[in-house]
Amino acid sequence: MPRNLSQDRARLAAVAMDYGVLFPATVQGFSTPEMARDMAIAVDAYPTLLTAPNSGVPAWLTTTVDPEVINYAIAPMRATEILGGEVKKGDWVHDTMAFAVAEMAGETSSYGDWNNNGSVSANFSFVYRQAYHYQTITQWGEREVERVAAAGNGLDYKNMLDRSSVAVLNKFQNRSYFFGVAGMANYGLLNDPSLPAATTPITKAAGGTGWALATPTEILSDFQKLFAQLITQTQGLINTSSQVTVGLPPVSEGYLLNTNNFGVRAIDVLTKNYPGLKIVSAPEYATTGGNLMQMIASEIDGQDTGYTAFTEKLRAHAVVTDLSAWKQKKSQGTWGAIIKQPLAYAQMLGI
Repeated sequence: MPRNLSQDRARLAAVAMDYGVLFPATVQGFSTPEMARDMAIAVDAYPTLLTAPNSGVPAWLTTTVDPEVINYAIAPMRATEILGGEVKKGDWVHDTMAFAVAEMAGETSSYGDWNNNGSVSANFSFVYRQAYHYQTITQWGEREVERVAAAGNGLDYKNMLDRSSVAVLNKFQNRSYFFGVAGMANYGLLNDPSLPAATTPITKAAGGTGWALATPTEILSDFQKLFAQLITQTQGLINTSSQVTVGLPPVSEGYLLNTNNFGVRAIDVLTKNYPGLKIVSAPEYATTGGNLMQMIASEIDGQDTGYTAFTEKLRAHAVVTDLSAWKQKKSQGTWGAIIKQPLAYAQMLGI
């Protein structure tokens, strides 16, 4: 007696439902009527795929992780290099620092055995600066550290966080050396109120005052103008052989390679005329008002003319343990840039 496939499907569906197995309504059978007559063919060898076609493997199985870790670069921090030194003053307990300024004065008179004319005096005044203390917090979790380590590659999440915290603090420290801290008696290399006003570069043959198309001779003329101001301000205490540091933007440093028709570069002309010249570039000199150049004499009459100062270079506070995590505060303190001899500084805006 021939089998009734419809009844077989109904009975199979009923049994399956008793066991909690449900088939989509679109399923009409497990094999064609022709295949059903051949008991040698297993019912699970249906010739049409029930799964999505795929000829590959999970992508992560064919992915390799390069063992080299690429670190993003950060802009250079060169305030201390420009001023020639960094000094610790006080500590994190101190909020204010007083600098004593001494001035000699007096007068002479014609000599006479019984003359009592002529006298000398000395005057003292104090200049005050305020310290600014700042902090950042490092946090890491137990599972978080192990998940990063699972990537292999020698990745150490805690070490990366420590490096980040130091970099963040030092970046702020460097910025305070250039710009100080707003609202406090804490000033930087670019905004100390005692600095002389910036002068203007000469007009170039190509137009404007910038160095992009300037000739080596025109760039030298700007240096000569600024150096002359420095010599005038110091009444000759500085001369063309003095040790002088020039701070300028990186792009302006590149223009020092401008070459004339004889193959002579601007930098060659400058170093020949000013043997004590040191050039340091820093991004902070690219100001909103234009490219700035500063010329700083390292010392006057045997005394250094300025430095950067801090209260604490790095204070690592106690590690606090949570249920499955840790955190740690790190802090620093800055006095900004201490300009001891403003007359040893000259500026030019618009190069």
